[in-house]
Amino acid sequence: MTNNYGAEQIQVLEGIEHVRKRPGMYIGSTGERGLHHLVYEVVDNSVDEALAGYCKNIQISLNPDGSVTVVDDGRGIPTDIHPRTGKSAVETVLTVLGAGGKFGGDSGYKVTGGLHGVGVSVVNALSQWLEVTVWRDGKIHTQRFERGVPATKMQAEPGAGERTGTSVTFLPDPTIFTTGTTFTYATLSGRMRELAFLNGGVRITFTDNRLELLETGEPKVESYFYEGGIREYVAYMNRDKQPLHEEIVYVQGERNNVQVEVALQWSADAYTDNLLGFANNIRTIDGGTHLEGLKTVLTRTMNSIARKRNKLRDDDKLAGENVREGLTGVISVKVPEPEFEGQTKTKLGNTEVRGIVDSLVGEVLTEYLEFRPGVADAIIEKALEAYRAAEAARKARELVRRKSVLESSTLPGKLADCSSRDPSESEIFIVEGDSAGGSAKQGRDRRFQAILPLRGKILNIEKTDDAKIYKNTEIQALITALGLGIKGEEFESGQLRYHRIVIMTDADVDGAHIRTLLLTFFYRYQRDMVDQGFVYIACPPLYKIERGRNHYYCYSDRERDQITSGFPENAKYEIQRFKGLGEMMPQQLWDTTMNPESRTLKRVAIEDAAEADRVFTVLMGDRVAPRREFIETYGPKLNLTDLDI
Repeated sequence: MTNNYGAEQIQVLEGIEHVRKRPGMYIGSTGERGLHHLVYEVVDNSVDEALAGYCKNIQISLNPDGSVTVVDDGRGIPTDIHPRTGKSAVETVLTVLGAGGKFGGDSGYKVTGGLHGVGVSVVNALSQWLEVTVWRDGKIHTQRFERGVPATKMQAEPGAGERTGTSVTFLPDPTIFTTGTTFTYATLSGRMRELAFLNGGVRITFTDNRLELLETGEPKVESYFYEGGIREYVAYMNRDKQPLHEEIVYVQGERNNVQVEVALQWSADAYTDNLLGFANNIRTIDGGTHLEGLKTVLTRTMNSIARKRNKLRDDDKLAGENVREGLTGVISVKVPEPEFEGQTKTKLGNTEVRGIVDSLVGEVLTEYLEFRPGVADAIIEKALEAYRAAEAARKARELVRRKSVLESSTLPGKLADCSSRDPSESEIFIVEGDSAGGSAKQGRDRRFQAILPLRGKILNIEKTDDAKIYKNTEIQALITALGLGIKGEEFESGQLRYHRIVIMTDADVDGAHIRTLLLTFFYRYQRDMVDQGFVYIACPPLYKIERGRNHYYCYSDRERDQITSGFPENAKYEIQRFKGLGEMMPQQLWDTTMNPESRTLKRVAIEDAAEADRVFTVLMGDRVAPRREFIETYGPKLNLTDLDI
């Protein structure tokens, strides 16, 4: 220990060094999300070239060695010497934080994507190596970097001809990322498809060359190209629904350098809305002024049209959730100086955007509906049905509200609550039946773990209106025990009584069905809970293997076979198959499934919002044909070896 504390003890971390020391500040995390953010950061540069009108094709490849290559046909990063750094512009962009052509000037960039705007220099800093190739001015320019530092000087050779563009190949540094450096195809493909929808006319080709991970032994290639942009996005999300009107309502306009695009379509067989908001190509999962403006103008316009068409009495008024029932919509705004706020920096804060969206959408939507009275009547009738259902549910909702006034009366009798009143450390296990509930209640840590047993299967909320939801005993128990409040009201995490909501069902088909019904409830009733990461799935074991004084818990048939195959040939052992949680002793349930020190929990997350919405519609909706087609298409492809039937 030393008492010396002078100037020499103050560390000064320069640029790249600081990125490597504190990577989470630049890419959000050193886990899977941060790893994939590296790809997004490079692709965003190519998309910005497309937004500026200079790029039509973007190719992303996952390479066998674990690296990623992103190639575009834009103008190519400038290669001449930068006057301030004395280095080539390529080297400056890749090694200097905040360097780029997007901070003013006449580079051609009106708006740019990217959530953090940290640039490719951070990708370079967090890569074991990075190689850049630029086709520009008839030459091919190449340079290699290692952990953010130039390993070679820039080489220039003739041979580019008329070709222009940039290629970046990088290998993430395994010493930086805590969860490994293997990219997930589904995560990246969902984002690439999303970018293609948001930037109509740009072709994005995504290739997986990691043959050892592919069953076919051949590269997997997908190409995303949507001339119709976000209109095709809405059509894609609604392809398994029954639309109220075939034509998708589309609004496009620009005011004060803010570009606005909106696509809307209502469906007859949906009881919830699915509105996706984007700002500069970033999904704003926490909302923002663009979504507020859209919701406001939708409510005002539909009420105005309904009164003009004598569909509403003077004292009646359609609420926002009535108007949006069955609506699928995408709003994409491009803002020159975006202001992101919220904990995850995914909420647009520019106040001027609210009014711009309101006025632009209001003008176009009013004109559209006045010239299409049949469409207007269909949407208004759908909203009126929602209004009547909401009125029918009002008494049940008020009952929930009255119960919640006193905490003692709001909690269902079957809830075994925890003693802690701190939601951040409290968790609740939702279990099926009294038998499993009994084991869980005895095995839990009463200080921070609560147990809520459900009797049987809850309602399928995908095809249920509000009136039935609030009359259902099991769903009322869920709502009141969790402190959820009322459907349609803005979700506030501060109202939640537990910050870990754990679905713990039997490892069989019935248990899987109950888990799916609960996930449908959370996704449709209060989706922000899922988006903000409060919902988890417990992983109970399937088997217990006893051999002498040793015992092993196995979570799949494969794991069971691996353990038993390691025993000597004549070894004696017993295998116990757990058919349900109720068969497990309280101590066993604690050791395997509930103890934070030894359990495995899966956090429920949404990687692809459009695909998640479609799958819930297909699997849990009214229409049988799309569900049969889904099962016939994907059933044989799914790995069902661990499914217990």
